[in-house]
Amino acid sequence: MPNGPGRIGTGSKYIILHAAQIPSIERNDGVIVANSCSTEIIAKAVREYAGVTRKSAIGRIIKGLRIDAPFVVASFGEDAAVIQNNDEGLLLAADGIWSKLMEADPYWAGYCSVLVNIHDIAAMGGRPLAMVDVLSVASEQICHDVSRGMLDASRQFGVPIVGGHLHPDTPYNVIDVAILGIVRMDAAIYSHTAREGDRVVAAIDLDGRVHPSCILNWDSVTMKSAEVVRKQIGVLEGLGRDRLVTAGKDISNPGVIGTLGMLLEMSGKGAVLDLDLIPCPDLKAIGITFDHWVRMYPGMGFILTVRPEHVAEVCRRFANAGMAAADIGSVDTSRRLTVTHRDESSPVFDLSREGIMRIFNGEGVQRSHVSGNRCDL
Repeated sequence: MPNGPGRIGTGSKYIILHAAQIPSIERNDGVIVANSCSTEIIAKAVREYAGVTRKSAIGRIIKGLRIDAPFVVASFGEDAAVIQNNDEGLLLAADGIWSKLMEADPYWAGYCSVLVNIHDIAAMGGRPLAMVDVLSVASEQICHDVSRGMLDASRQFGVPIVGGHLHPDTPYNVIDVAILGIVRMDAAIYSHTAREGDRVVAAIDLDGRVHPSCILNWDSVTMKSAEVVRKQIGVLEGLGRDRLVTAGKDISNPGVIGTLGMLLEMSGKGAVLDLDLIPCPDLKAIGITFDHWVRMYPGMGFILTVRPEHVAEVCRRFANAGMAAADIGSVDTSRRLTVTHRDESSPVFDLSREGIMRIFNGEGVQRSHVSGNRCDL
């Protein structure tokens, strides 16, 4: 498969599932191969993926934390909170790294703790300024390895770590990072502002590798220069400034389809997504399957909603930064996310009944902070 979208096509599809679950399978070099792409298999794999199901606790937590604050323009449901400061918005976000990654590779965990936070600020159309961390470690070696990863990412992206807190003697290993960014108030990109008739654009850097320590991480960043990764992050700031997108999120642990589901949940919308159009690398060459790919966390990836007349320009800007971007579907009012392939279609999420993050009140999405016609971790 060559790089780019539209690579399901004809012939064999690689599916990571037990053979008994897939009709008409054959084996090729030890890999399970299905002779057709089943939308039902893809939908089930995404829906039941831990990167998606672990998000369901967010709604319960929010109900116990929310208070009214007039200077908070957007909060829960966004990649970063937006706090108004005159004509500028302060962006505030935090991420914790899954303990399984800390156990597998402390260096990569430290690197990712910085990377995911920078993604959050970029997805809002903002510019990252500085970070603080809370590091809890059981050994000096793990502390050293995590810190090396954090420092390398901090230098590469040009975002300093300026403080934090250390627990040097805990019985567990955890790294959490918070980040501060800035955005012009009229240039912020939100998650809840997708509109009916928008096109869905996925942008991913396909020049990478399956990370050797985590098969669900697509590393397209550690081998790149500072100039390249900073240019990729900067694309979002320009898109927000020029008002070329209606909504956006960075592709996170739920993968490209799951992340789109989260965006639609916040916007109170649905979408139809064509699996054949999702950008992907040569899956056969790298030895992974399509359902594996759509559940991966990419080193650089974003899901956006765009008015039809702006799609070409949005894709061009990502291409200029070395990322594959494609129109993969359309937004509607159904509040259901459906995936299609040729004449087959399957529902992934029914967001009218149950959301991924479950940030709902009796009438739909909880929005405690809304400013004008834009606006909601």
